[in-house]
Amino acid sequence: MKTLIKNIEFSKVINLKNLISYQEGQVISRTISQTPSVSITLFSLDKGEGISTHVTPGDAMVQVLDGEAEITIDNNIFNVKSGETIIMPSNVPHGLEARERFQMLLTVIKN
Repeated sequence: MKTLIKNIEFSKVINLKNLISYQEGQVISRTISQTPSVSITLFSLDKGEGISTHVTPGDAMVQVLDGEAEITIDNNIFNVKSGETIIMPSNVPHGLEARERFQMLLTVIKN
């Protein structure tokens, strides 16, 4: 049977923050699931690093695991920090910059 989730242990309690490390001056990602309709990825960004403005064909949910980032959604700026969540609607330009070291779980749901 094919599993839909990868790069993570099954049947074990896990702290997602421990699955991805910080690296100086870099953006690190770890794919948890990738299907035609769902993408789940852990990201770790060093302070000052970012993800440039882009659009996605699905709604994207950011769950902040650690740190703080500035997220821009269609010219609106939001400061998000550990424990907070924000939704970026499909086909709307969005991007982010880490204000301090920053980890997130990104879930994109496509039609």
